Amino acid sequence: MIKSTYINLIQEYGVELSSSETLWKEIRTNYSQRKRYYHNIEHLEDLLDQLTSVKQEIKKWNVILFTLFYHDIVYKSTKKDNEEQSAILASNRMNEIGVSKKDIKHSYAQIIATKSHKENIDPDTNYFTDADLSILGRAPKVYQNYCHKIREEYSIYPKFLYNKGRKKVINHFLSMNRIFKTQEFYNKFEKQAKHNLNQELKTL
Repeated sequence: MIKSTYINLIQEYGVELSSSETLWKEIRTNYSQRKRYYHNIEHLEDLLDQLTSVKQEIKKWNVILFTLFYHDIVYKSTKKDNEEQSAILASNRMNEIGVSKKDIKHSYAQIIATKSHKENIDPDTNYFTDADLSILGRAPKVYQNYCHKIREEYSIYPKFLYNKGRKKVINHFLSMNRIFKTQEFYNKFEKQAKHNLNQELKTL
């Protein structure tokens, strides 16, 4: 489903099937890199499920799909500019596909927004960042599996360094008035997310 969603998306812009396959291969290859334990194709599939559940609320569905497919296309645990590099690559590909400059700029901003997950003046961006964070509010076993995968992605760092960085991330979310900015995601995930984060904090 995830592949067909992408192929159907870009064919709306007149991209031929052979070129569609090439563009999809780039996405699949990047998200299938060996050290991607969480930020992989499964993550994209989960995001698509979450966003589809609120599709009727999203004004620019195609833009948010481009954001979905490209938001983590560049991901290295040792780098701090993954979002910027992903946004640049997304803009280049969208330009090649023939997407309007306005929509390219919109998607670029949405990808950058995943760096802090703060409330945005654009409702669609809030839906995307909420979907991206929805893993925080899943059942405890699912959340623990997510924590394990994130630790694997950062396995290059010793425990004391990883724990220090992870605490900073957790406290960033717990300091927010609301983790989830849209009412739909807030109602569904907020309470469990705060519980999960506080429980993880105790283990670090």
